Amino acid sequence: MRDHRRDGIPPGNLPLELDTFVGRATELAELARTLDCGRLVTVTGAGGVGKSRLAARAASRCAPRDGVWRVELAPVRDEEFVDYAVVEALNLTDHTARLPRETLLAHLAERELLLVLDGVEHLVDACAALVTDLLGRAPGLRVLAVGRRPMGVAGERQFPLAPLSPEEAVELLTVRAGQRRLSYGYDADPDEDHGEVRELCLRLDGIPLAIELAAGRLGALSPGQVLQRLDDRFRLLTGGDRCALPRHRTLRTAIGWSHELCTPEERLLWARLSVFAGPFDLEAVEYVCSGGGLAADDVLDVLSALLAQSVLTREETPAGVRYRMLDTVRAYGAAWLESTGDAARLRRRHRDWYVGLATWCELEWFSPRQHEVAARVEAELPNLRIALEHCLTEPDEAHLGQYLAGALWFHWVGCGRLSEGRRWLERAVRLDVEGTAGGQSRLKALWVLAYVAILQGDTVPALAALQECRQGAERSANPTAAAYAEHRTGCLALIMDDMPRAERLLRSALRRYREIGELNSNVLMGQVELAMTRAFQGDMPDAVRLCEDVRQVCEDHGERWTRGYALYVLAYAAWSDGEPGRARELLAECLASAHRFRDQLGSVLAVELLALVAVADGDAAEAAVLQGAAGRMWPSVGLRLFGSAHYNVPHELCEAAAREQLGDERYEECVRHGARLGRREAVSRALRRPGVPASLPAPRGGGRRATAGARTAKPAASPTRKGGETAG
Repeated sequence: MRDHRRDGIPPGNLPLELDTFVGRATELAELARTLDCGRLVTVTGAGGVGKSRLAARAASRCAPRDGVWRVELAPVRDEEFVDYAVVEALNLTDHTARLPRETLLAHLAERELLLVLDGVEHLVDACAALVTDLLGRAPGLRVLAVGRRPMGVAGERQFPLAPLSPEEAVELLTVRAGQRRLSYGYDADPDEDHGEVRELCLRLDGIPLAIELAAGRLGALSPGQVLQRLDDRFRLLTGGDRCALPRHRTLRTAIGWSHELCTPEERLLWARLSVFAGPFDLEAVEYVCSGGGLAADDVLDVLSALLAQSVLTREETPAGVRYRMLDTVRAYGAAWLESTGDAARLRRRHRDWYVGLATWCELEWFSPRQHEVAARVEAELPNLRIALEHCLTEPDEAHLGQYLAGALWFHWVGCGRLSEGRRWLERAVRLDVEGTAGGQSRLKALWVLAYVAILQGDTVPALAALQECRQGAERSANPTAAAYAEHRTGCLALIMDDMPRAERLLRSALRRYREIGELNSNVLMGQVELAMTRAFQGDMPDAVRLCEDVRQVCEDHGERWTRGYALYVLAYAAWSDGEPGRARELLAECLASAHRFRDQLGSVLAVELLALVAVADGDAAEAAVLQGAAGRMWPSVGLRLFGSAHYNVPHELCEAAAREQLGDERYEECVRHGARLGRREAVSRALRRPGVPASLPAPRGGGRRATAGARTAKPAASPTRKGGETAG
């Protein structure tokens, strides 16, 4: 594999190693050779034997052109989410109605990368189907899978991983104990009695996880004391499950021994933490796990003790410090929790916390904390999925599932999760819920579903959802749902080029919002969309007035997402008025904001308009490159420029001017170059381009003012589809 690294930073998402990698030199070299010989390699072995760590280490030594990407599958409980997990790990954004498998195939078709699927054993069938499809249609792809059993796919090369050698096991115990001496005040030295250390490692079968757990005990016990207690535990438990493999029994025994040495509070927290999926933070632990024998004020101390004993790991994320429990350890805790009869209550507390978190995040989306909210929900997504699944499968909690799916609208539409959001919303609205609360939640889920479908260009389901929402709002006299339904219907008319109807509906919706006192990103986006209808009908001054008002309100409230779309319309107005320099400044800010939110629609709209500004700057080649880059982005957004005659005019003007200056052959060459740029590269290129355009050449077919009406009435694209809506 080749190393084509851009800006000195290798592409990919492999996490940095936080502690020393010990031993495994022979296995690393052999795994590297196996990866060179086969496109699918599966590292297999018992839980805790070090499969994930070895695979990550081996993958970090590879240098494929398009990077190494790790997909963590342990938190994925539903086979339907395997494809979504891969899309998420690859940082892909797809606003269309196509399946995530299609998104993956389109992305990987011409790329050269290594995909690490970590934790496939509980999803073998789904992973096997996915890998078979991807490898068959993406020739530059290699897959390194990690699991307790192979996938059984044709061409799969198995790499069974044995435990550490005695020497490496002793080294690991010594290194980890030394690290804990520095961190946790460990005073004993495992080298004082090398025989006991070696015997301890032998008794643990050289299993790294078991050794890590033992090392966590060396702050309080000597190696001899640990060995004595472990021997007692082995004599008690090894005769248990005779069907289990010896090393599985050893690991279970080692984990059970570590559990037995915990205080009652530590055991209780260990069991309760098993309800979480993926990373979690201290606030969630304090709410979900406290009470019934564990005071909230004691949670931090107990959690710190589990961290010191390697039951938990700590990691830094964009959303702050998070904790994680290894899947093997979590499974042990889950079994213990079930045995206490307290599992159902803990799952309800988990659900309550994440419903509350989603409520807070929805409110805070319209605030200066918008970027913080986006990072928070991204980090909490595995647990939000667990909460959604719980609500939508429990008979009496469907209304909470509808509420939660609707409350996360800003994540589905603002942060590149339309496809997943639609799946949850469709499941939610299929459930019949009686009662006022359920009815309100259902109406919200309906208009959010319609919004998502509109952004995906799927108008028939959108119309059906809007009709049901309007009828339900009328029956229940719900003015809020009625306003949102009318707003979405206006959005749909806008992208279908019915400007008079779109203007009428959007004005009516904005009037309804004022009457009920509704103000948020959604309301402001409705005003941006109204501005688009005015621009499309030739009244650019009114469009500017509306968007300047939106811009001011956004700045007063610290809102950035909707503001980006207002800047887009203002940039188009600046271009139309012969101020391409100002247009570029506004678009640069718009693009940077959209990219930060992973808003693919906002990004591609800005790139399209920047191409038009590049022509104004006399750089037709750059304009063609940007059009090529936008052309590559559109398939993951939807129908190019929404299939709208209004939206398409500026694109045609840019292309005509660029072809005239470059000639057809050179223009097509530049477009092909742009089409090879990934999303990040395209955004980086558009933002880096220096200089301020001084003048705007007249488009073909007439002078600038002669064509102003046509251009003014048809901006390069509209914030409607993606930014189009916000939420209530």
